[in-house]
Amino acid sequence: MIEHANERHARLTGANDIKVSFEFFPPKSEKMEETLWQSITKLAPICPRFVSVTYGAGGSTRERTHNTVARILKETKLMPAAHLTCVDATRDEVDEVIRAYWELGVRNIVALRGDPVSGIGTTYQPHPQGYTNAADLVAGIRRIADFDVSVSAYPEKHPESADWGVEIDNLKRKVDAGAARAITQFFFDNDLFEAYLERVRAAGIDIPILPGIVPITSFKQTASFSAKTGTSVPDWLAHRFEGLDEDPETRKLVAATVAAEQVMDLVDRGVTDFHFYTMNKADLVFAICHLLGLRPKSCEQEAA
Repeated sequence: MIEHANERHARLTGANDIKVSFEFFPPKSEKMEETLWQSITKLAPICPRFVSVTYGAGGSTRERTHNTVARILKETKLMPAAHLTCVDATRDEVDEVIRAYWELGVRNIVALRGDPVSGIGTTYQPHPQGYTNAADLVAGIRRIADFDVSVSAYPEKHPESADWGVEIDNLKRKVDAGAARAITQFFFDNDLFEAYLERVRAAGIDIPILPGIVPITSFKQTASFSAKTGTSVPDWLAHRFEGLDEDPETRKLVAATVAAEQVMDLVDRGVTDFHFYTMNKADLVFAICHLLGLRPKSCEQEAA
């Protein structure tokens, strides 16, 4: 037990061994924008490797995503990674967005196929003149400019993958097209992530796989979204939040504890790179980063 504790201490106090990145979404209102920038201001001194900004289906948040990324570039030292999908858009339309990001100074893109226009759980239909999938999109991005491209990964299989062979082949196609790293869908069972990583490495895929961590601000919302994306919610997790629907303060403490336990266990398994789905809220993520040994400091913008 003492040896185990010493190993964890060494990892958490090593020479910048722990790396983090954060995901934000573009605000829909002035109040949401104020909340977003309070969160960015709080988290920026942690010096994440990059911060990603999401992109709505069919480009529904295109302008807001672009504006958020532009402001991050202008007002902070953070490295923004703009999300981009190929849903309901022609190749020319997507290529226009890609070139606009390059001209703006963006060098990092998170390339995703995107959810079906009719919603998660329905059949995806590529645009007749568009990119067909994420691998196709990655190749298109890399043809236009030398972007650093991240892609998605699914520790519990994408809901549309027939089996693990299909799932791993899909990731390999994205890597072969030029993806530099993969960010996983959020998960709560670290054994599933470890098993996924073993499958990926056995297939000869050696890019970094960043575990996606979501601090639970609302268990009901998280459970609902998990059901749509094929993410399992363990019984023990539901039990942790039982009876706390009307007790936000206790719920927040439990959420912090659950997320901290998950990341500490991943550290014990040798993970040193984490991606946090912030939901544009900083407090829980900041606290978890503190537990990981990260402290506010002066940051210089660096490539992700």
